Amino acid sequence: MTDEIKNTLAVIPHQPGCYQFLDEKGTVIYVGKAKNLKRRVSSYFNKVQEHPKTRILVSKIQKIKYIVVNSEEDTFLLENNLIKELRPRYNVLLKDDKSYPSIVVKNEFFPRVYKTRNIVRDGSQYYGPYTSVQSVNALLELFRGIYKVRTCRLNLSPENIAAGKFKVCLEYHIKRCSGPCEGLQSLESYQKNIGEITEILKGNVTLIEKQIEEKMKELSQQMRYEEANELKEKWILIQNFREKSQVISNINYNLDVFSIEENENAAFINYLHVVHGGINQAYTFEYRKKLDETPEELLGMGILEMRQRYGSESKEVIVPFMPDLKLQGVEFIVPLRGDKKSLLSLSEKNVKQYKIDKLKKSEMLNPEQRTTRILKTMQKDLRLKEMPLHIECFDNSNIQGTNPVAACVVFKKAKPSKKDYRHFNIKSVTGPDDYASMREIVERRYSRLLNEGSTLPQLVVIDGGKGQLHAAVESLQKIGLYGKIAVIGIAKRLEEIYYPGDSVPLYIDKNSETLKLIQQLRDEAHRFGITFHRQKRSKSQLVSELDGVKGIGAETKKKLLVHFKSIKRIKEASDEEIAKLVGKSKASLITTWIREAEKKEEIE
Repeated sequence: MTDEIKNTLAVIPHQPGCYQFLDEKGTVIYVGKAKNLKRRVSSYFNKVQEHPKTRILVSKIQKIKYIVVNSEEDTFLLENNLIKELRPRYNVLLKDDKSYPSIVVKNEFFPRVYKTRNIVRDGSQYYGPYTSVQSVNALLELFRGIYKVRTCRLNLSPENIAAGKFKVCLEYHIKRCSGPCEGLQSLESYQKNIGEITEILKGNVTLIEKQIEEKMKELSQQMRYEEANELKEKWILIQNFREKSQVISNINYNLDVFSIEENENAAFINYLHVVHGGINQAYTFEYRKKLDETPEELLGMGILEMRQRYGSESKEVIVPFMPDLKLQGVEFIVPLRGDKKSLLSLSEKNVKQYKIDKLKKSEMLNPEQRTTRILKTMQKDLRLKEMPLHIECFDNSNIQGTNPVAACVVFKKAKPSKKDYRHFNIKSVTGPDDYASMREIVERRYSRLLNEGSTLPQLVVIDGGKGQLHAAVESLQKIGLYGKIAVIGIAKRLEEIYYPGDSVPLYIDKNSETLKLIQQLRDEAHRFGITFHRQKRSKSQLVSELDGVKGIGAETKKKLLVHFKSIKRIKEASDEEIAKLVGKSKASLITTWIREAEKKEEIE
């Protein structure tokens, strides 16, 4: 701590304000706010910081500046403005996505209404940005259908129209424009339509509906039925739009809604602006974390940012928890039920989807990132010491006690490594004893890996419950690997996970990527083992009877089975047919075997 810092800490007041940390070059590296400047700033230097990023920040501080303000509310506003202006290295930075479209009502005679991504400060009105291009297109189509706003870029000044410089185009003839270019629609009439469009863009759909409905009734009373019918068609279109738009309640709520999701490096905040019960703005944005900012701090920053950006003056703000923020005349509400809870749920759904989409895009560009994330999650869920880059799974297969076999499948970096798969013929076990079979194959597998000096897995998965897991553990203990390799069992009934020596299973979320990967391992081991078992059983059934014929080799057996298809057909074939296929000498051996077999059947 420098002498200058010590001197500053000695005189800094117990008042609300903002502070700035500067490095050796005089560059502002961090801006913060405090209810009590002395207490907050001193806390950086009078204790050991737990977070490594904060320790790095403190090590770089060479000078402190501060600004005293009148109220705690002013600290939020001042901090926000200072961060925007100075962009300090260690502060949260808003990561804007400039690609979201807005709707502009152009500042010109007979204003155009269209989609844009460029904000030009020429007096035009901008609404948005909108996260959905489809929503923007739907709104523009509504305006063109109801209000017949022009789409041309002509300079429709009164002088140009009076001079007759323009002629109506196709849009006029198909009744999508009222022809202001030829003076067929007055500026006053057009501006009235633009006024209604801007009210809809602000979310005041109900107000426009009532105005049109009142005018429609007035025209009907005056028996101006054609004009009333035109307004009725407009009124129906607006009602259809209102029904399709995201209206939460018939109550005319005017409020802001915020929700937040986080990961290690970023916070995602969704903002919904609700006017007269309808959402007219929805925006999700990202903050890059710099230090150990709390969710309350991040949410407070997001609320202040969005309300300033969109000029919101809503007196109610719906939030998932109370933010670290105070605003004069604004009430923060954490709803438990009802329409406001539905609004918050909708906001949370949007922010979660944004986070998922962001992650998917990132993982598409870097597939290794997805693998690492899944394996880190698995390590955390299963409480493993190491990230399981190499996993092996065992499964026994025997049907009615015949041809007992086992399979071992290997996954490396969460992907099947099929060249490392292994089949096992059970050698030391007679009959259907799954536990003894598991002891044998686990011992054989890892004894061999040890002898060969091959790499061992970080995780072994046993397809079975406590019994099979215990058998595998016995083998690992025997060869000295228990404790060096993590081992778990997965039971089929409820997909519960068992640990050695623990009778209480672990239940993992059915939708978790950890359980899905374990299920994939188990299913792959089962498939691989069953395939081998079927091949072995089928082979033994086909050739077992021919094995008793002395002097007949494997090629002759194969030739007979390929030609006759079954043992039964071989027995039914004539001596000439068999001799023609394999020769007289071999045919003699086969026919002798067939007759002896028939005699045995007669005796039995």
